[in-house]
Amino acid sequence: MSDFFEINQLPNRTIIHQGKAYRFFSGTAYLGLPQHPSFQQLMREAIGQYGTVFGSSRNGNVRLGIYEQAEAKMASVVGAEAALTVSSGMMAGQVVINWLRGQAGTFVYAPTAHPALWHEPMVTLPSMSFADWTAQLSSQLQTVAPGPIAILTNALDAVRSDYYAFDWINNLPDDRPITVVVDDSHGLGVLNQGRGIWPQISHKPNVQLIVTASLAKAMGMPGGVIFSNADILTSLRRTAFFGACSPMPPANLAAYLEADALYAEGYEQLQRNILLAEKLLLPTGLFRHATGYPVFFTEHDELYAYLLEHEILVYSFAYPTAADRANTRIVISAFHTSEDIQEIAEIVNRFNRKGR
Repeated sequence: MSDFFEINQLPNRTIIHQGKAYRFFSGTAYLGLPQHPSFQQLMREAIGQYGTVFGSSRNGNVRLGIYEQAEAKMASVVGAEAALTVSSGMMAGQVVINWLRGQAGTFVYAPTAHPALWHEPMVTLPSMSFADWTAQLSSQLQTVAPGPIAILTNALDAVRSDYYAFDWINNLPDDRPITVVVDDSHGLGVLNQGRGIWPQISHKPNVQLIVTASLAKAMGMPGGVIFSNADILTSLRRTAFFGACSPMPPANLAAYLEADALYAEGYEQLQRNILLAEKLLLPTGLFRHATGYPVFFTEHDELYAYLLEHEILVYSFAYPTAADRANTRIVISAFHTSEDIQEIAEIVNRFNRKGR
């Protein structure tokens, strides 16, 4: 078997590789939208109106109103003042980082901060737990040179299925401007009834909050989004970096505006699937898991090969760089059936009984 699976169809409950069917428990389509026939139909209808791509700057003299309509809805759903879409989650992070870099401040990184938030090609991240990092953050900032500070972090550890607390923001220094940038790519659509991390982040007068996210995960669209106050997003929109970017396809946003029922259906189905998976997988003692989150992480990488022998494919590869250790996790999605989850649980239990 090769180290990777080259396939010719969108992964769904199953994938076909070299003529063989495998149950698929990987990927990040948590709500199952890319695979949903009704969502695909909304896309076909939207492409008829908007085509496949809008090959223009968002700052040009011809503008499509669908962007502002969809952004207003996204902001309202999340609870932010405003939203701005871009072509990818990576671009969302880099539009913000490019803007912050011009403010000549200090960048402070949390453990496992996503490369979308890196201000240099290689960034050395703290080698400690998130909780330990937040415990020493205030004292660390006291040693930082005067001037603006940018603190960059993920919303959660989606690889090892661990939630992050954000009450540490209350303890940040009051004597300088601070920008907290949170990558919520794996939380948007999943956490807090789908609103993502925004509702649970503390607010402080001298701290401005920016949340970025990929829309290509739970939200099922190729693109990215930035949430913040209107003034910050206006500043971002005026940068050459944003003005030179091609926007995300407008048809996806048109489909998004019509898909409330499908998002709600996907969210409810995902919750049912997670509850069943928690009931069946957690008693094995093999997994690290944040309650209510669709990722089940294990240190037992040999589980990957065992599941593969039983025609089940789970996530297991080095991330975020090829030099990193492979990590093994079972990912639950809304497109799974209860039978799928019972099947993988039976095989995991068999693996557990045979002594791992």
